[in-house]
Amino acid sequence: MSGHSRWATIRRKKGANDAKRSKIFTKIIKEITIATRLSGPNPEGNPRLRLAIQNAKGANMPKDTVERAINKGAGKDGTVYTEVAYEAYGPGGIALYVECTTDNINRTVANIRAIFNRHGGTLSTKGSLDFLFTRQGIFSFPKGNLNEEDFTFTMIDAGAEDVEFDDEFVTVSCPINEFGRIHKKLDELGIEPEEAGLQRIPTLRKNLDADTTRKALKLIDLIEDEDDVQKVYHNLEVDEKMMAEM
Repeated sequence: MSGHSRWATIRRKKGANDAKRSKIFTKIIKEITIATRLSGPNPEGNPRLRLAIQNAKGANMPKDTVERAINKGAGKDGTVYTEVAYEAYGPGGIALYVECTTDNINRTVANIRAIFNRHGGTLSTKGSLDFLFTRQGIFSFPKGNLNEEDFTFTMIDAGAEDVEFDDEFVTVSCPINEFGRIHKKLDELGIEPEEAGLQRIPTLRKNLDADTTRKALKLIDLIEDEDDVQKVYHNLEVDEKMMAEM
């Protein structure tokens, strides 16, 4: 199983076990708000908003919550969100790329820095991790009754780079310039991804001993739980046996 697929599976199971639905909703609401503010409230003419709404459906977000987020982004609320990203190193030298959406950048950077300082990490300079991550389009959805071979060929023909099946889900990855084509093909096939978007995939993964891995995972969890954090990408490699023991 490829790295992005394995971590997507771990995140899904962990999210369900930890009952983090409210945190997930908060992140999606912010994404809907920003997408609306940038390109308008009509999802037909706003691909980013359409994708955010699709992710909201995948998370079982109530329709009225989605509508309130769109209204907020359309200017019917005084809150203005800004997108900002931080690059950092954690325990054992793992690299972390943290994407945030905030209405107060000073508060956000102070909180992020404090978490890293307390848990064996340090913020780095902008662009310092570019060589450690590559941007890819990622789609994830339940595999249902899909024929693995036929579906894989269909996706590769449409521009996908990789198709991974696990026990429950399918993960399709593609170059960022093929994201729209893959999204359209899935729509034609009647498939609504539970997760879809552009992600940062590590080009170089890092294995650590069990103790350092625990420290790194604790740091990652704390950063992910920060209210202003939307996504956390990292290059920590954890095999399934070690993960089961955590």
